Amino acid sequence: MPSSQHTPRTVTLLGSTGSIGTQALDVVRAHPDRFTVTGLAAGGADPVAIAGQVLETGAGAVALARPEAAAPVAEAIEAGARAAGRAVPDVEILTGAQAATTLASRGSDVVLNGITGSVGLGPTLAALGAGSTLALANKESLVVGGDLVRRAQVRDDQIVPVDSEHSAIAQCLRSGTRPEVARLVLTASGGPFRGRSRAELTAVTAEQALAHPTWSMGPVVTINSATMVNKCLELIEAHLLFDVPVDRIAVVVHPQSVVHSMVEFVDGSTIAQASPPDMRLPIALGLSWPERLDPVGTPCDWSRATSWTFEPLDESVFRAVALARAAVAASATHPAVLNAANEECVEAFLGGRIGFLEIVETVERVLGEHEGTSAAGLSLESVLEAETWARARAQEVLRAG
Repeated sequence: MPSSQHTPRTVTLLGSTGSIGTQALDVVRAHPDRFTVTGLAAGGADPVAIAGQVLETGAGAVALARPEAAAPVAEAIEAGARAAGRAVPDVEILTGAQAATTLASRGSDVVLNGITGSVGLGPTLAALGAGSTLALANKESLVVGGDLVRRAQVRDDQIVPVDSEHSAIAQCLRSGTRPEVARLVLTASGGPFRGRSRAELTAVTAEQALAHPTWSMGPVVTINSATMVNKCLELIEAHLLFDVPVDRIAVVVHPQSVVHSMVEFVDGSTIAQASPPDMRLPIALGLSWPERLDPVGTPCDWSRATSWTFEPLDESVFRAVALARAAVAASATHPAVLNAANEECVEAFLGGRIGFLEIVETVERVLGEHEGTSAAGLSLESVLEAETWARARAQEVLRAG
């Protein structure tokens, strides 16, 4: 049962109305004695949802990416409070592209970064600079920022991964010392197109690609899962988080999505973390690390017969994972280029302007044209320049057909 022996941690939720944010609020709701939400950040497309979160959590500050959302959110907060017979709370509303970064810089105990895309880099750096524990669900900020993010850390344990795969690895690593680690093994569901040939993928639609067999996620992450770009980004993230070379990180397809990832040790032992697919478990660990909360999720049911299968990833069909290894080997800015080009291609695919296979093909072409920046010369400006170039070049390639 929830314990009252802990001082509540203050929490800032970035991406509060998205999948990660709403599930994080489920965790907070179940453990009100452990967490106090002080800030929320969202795009602003759903003012009523944001207002409801403010009134439920008592958050004193809200960051909205869309400036035009400020008035509707303020009105929804006032209307919600009056309808509940409550006093209208005094809520600070920040707006604009830097609003989430400003909010993340205020030093709450934990900042959960659930923003989608490389726009999460600024808030990631701000949270680390403020000394907050960063519960990181925004893999793109680490992939794009790389050594910038690692340099921003003020303590070794400051980043707690929220992706289910990296959370699993972090848990498994408690079973041995770092010199004892032989390999990291990332599991992949295989997405909606597991087992198909490249020829069978030429005509798939966005609707088909969005039909993930296991997880409910946002559209960009779901398409990335279908192309295996998600696993490509996760491989880079694992390399950066755990300081393991990319050639010692394997990817294996596990359709049941119960074993979330594994660590293989030098003595031949492999430690796996298993639980039914439920993002609330890694989210809860991100908020409470290194402690576990009770309760969070439902464990595996060992009273029923079940089978788990594992199979190698067909990299001749899903070429994105190979791009991850190539990007890491090429330069400090190649991962940023990979991510930015992919975001442009996913948008084009969802808009019906390109085919499914063209996503990774275009990313590969743009990646091959990038000159790159060394780790020594890496700066926020060089990362942003590389991203800008990649987006423009991807758009040129897509327009040329």
